[in-house]
Amino acid sequence: MDRYAAFFEIKRGMSATLRAGWASGSIATPATRERITAAIAVILTSGVQAGSLRADVAPEDVTMMLLGVFLSTTASHSPERAGQLLDLVVDALRPSASRKG
Repeated sequence: MDRYAAFFEIKRGMSATLRAGWASGSIATPATRERITAAIAVILTSGVQAGSLRADVAPEDVTMMLLGVFLSTTASHSPERAGQLLDLVVDALRPSASRKG
């Protein structure tokens, strides 16, 4: 997640333009996002098998959570805040006693 955050930070200046293009459909989903989602799928599968990650989470949802963190912290240019929010994403992926996935 930290490496994806660093990649996104590099693209920070283009984020508004990219968001508008994705929303309008004039720009296709980037290949990078597809590769990230595929990698997340592998991580989720392994984590579920090990019992360390929830089984009810779709890889696409994790990608969207990550993008939400990156987009919300881009304007403030706050890597520390992004790190705190990424920790919350990881916590959300862990199974709990009350939530059996």
